[in-house]
Amino acid sequence: MTHDIEPTTPVDPRFAALPQRPGKIVAVHLSYASRADQRGRRPAAPSYFLKPSSSLAASRDEIERPAGTELLAFEAEVALIIGTDARHVGAAEAWAHVGWVTASDDFGLYDLRANDRGSNVRSKGRDGYTPIGPHLIDARQVDPGALRVRAWVNGELAQDDTTADLIFPFAQIVADLSQHMTLERGDVILTGTPAGSSVVVPGDVVEVEVDAPDAAGAPSSGRLRTTVVQGERPFDPALGSLPAADDLQRAEAWGSREAAGLPAPGLDPELRAKLERAPVAGLSQQLRKRGLNNVTIDGVRPLRPGAKLVGLARTLRFVPNREDLFDSHGGGYNAQKRAFDAVREGEVIVIEARGESGSGTLGDILAIRAHARGAAGIVTDGGVRDIDAVSAVGIPVYTAGAHPAVLGRRHVPWDADVTIACGGTTVQPGDILVGDADGVIVIPPALAAEVVDAALEQEIEDGWIADRVAEGHAVDGLFPLAGEWKDRYRAWRATI
Repeated sequence: MTHDIEPTTPVDPRFAALPQRPGKIVAVHLSYASRADQRGRRPAAPSYFLKPSSSLAASRDEIERPAGTELLAFEAEVALIIGTDARHVGAAEAWAHVGWVTASDDFGLYDLRANDRGSNVRSKGRDGYTPIGPHLIDARQVDPGALRVRAWVNGELAQDDTTADLIFPFAQIVADLSQHMTLERGDVILTGTPAGSSVVVPGDVVEVEVDAPDAAGAPSSGRLRTTVVQGERPFDPALGSLPAADDLQRAEAWGSREAAGLPAPGLDPELRAKLERAPVAGLSQQLRKRGLNNVTIDGVRPLRPGAKLVGLARTLRFVPNREDLFDSHGGGYNAQKRAFDAVREGEVIVIEARGESGSGTLGDILAIRAHARGAAGIVTDGGVRDIDAVSAVGIPVYTAGAHPAVLGRRHVPWDADVTIACGGTTVQPGDILVGDADGVIVIPPALAAEVVDAALEQEIEDGWIADRVAEGHAVDGLFPLAGEWKDRYRAWRATI
């Protein structure tokens, strides 16, 4: 299959780098492993959004950051330009329908992102928000798995990755899109950005280049150059929702909470230290005083005695095995693998297995992966296989018991990062889990500081009472404290 690589004469300088004005621009939400790891989530399949062709811009154009906004972010991407129409093509022939590749910059205004809810209509569809070019690379001359994409901000390298790091190869993306729409000559596919995307401000200059350094002649798109300028025209509040920036959008726009100048994710270090000292029994008592009785994950025990578990919940849900559903959801990069690949430092993977311990819900490989990612532990109300090897990994694991069978005997890995039921209690992503020899308890984050302070204070009181009992005093009036004993304790407590 051949392509006419001579672009037709464009009627608008915005399309100077392209064979013609594209009928559509399709963009991939998330496609590079480095970006997925940065975001803490890996998709099972590619997902897309559309950008208008009016958003295209030529190299050396300016991009406007609108008045009242702060979170304009660049995203260096490989752009695929369709050379011949594609409809219902398979992955094996999909690349033959790509005519050219070049550089693109998928700018986004994160101040408008939340209200778009994934469509990115306003946040990425603005005029000039898709610079592309300046030169085309013949797709027949390059290996789609060996392209390099780089970005510089004010001359400093900010992004540098290759298409070998893609979660979804270009051929898969083209073939998948062709299942849903006809990809026509001139259409543009923006293929996602690697880690390193961040915020730029007026005066910054962003450059993007795509090349094939290992191909004959090392073909290159040249550097696509865009200068950020400040817009002056305000948004009209009578017409629609206004820009709004919160810490979530700041962290995603800058690339991380640290880069955005926000506190590190996870538990506050001081709160974590207190939770590590507090016994689960004491925390349970304090939660009960506040009306929370159904907060223990029942039926699980630690594999390693003496291991303390403290972290934020990252949830994974299994449903009962049904052969057709296991065929569709159990293989490949399923929810179980995605959850273990996405868990972040200080998080606890919590697995809903319905208390069914007749198969393993994880083994040593996944335990090693969680440990390598810095996870604080794993809690499952199902079984664990390779139990000696899992114990040896060193990560705290709480389970209903050992079982040699693989996952598919009882379970289908279904979804992750949703509200689940584990050991008879509800667990939501971001809940705080604390475990010791007594078991595991779930603490609502809003109550954690109050509850742990009360539990630690109760530990001091209980220790004083225990010393009095050891001296031979009767427990009446001493446990719980009352009357004279309460006065004596308060006087002692005031001295320390």
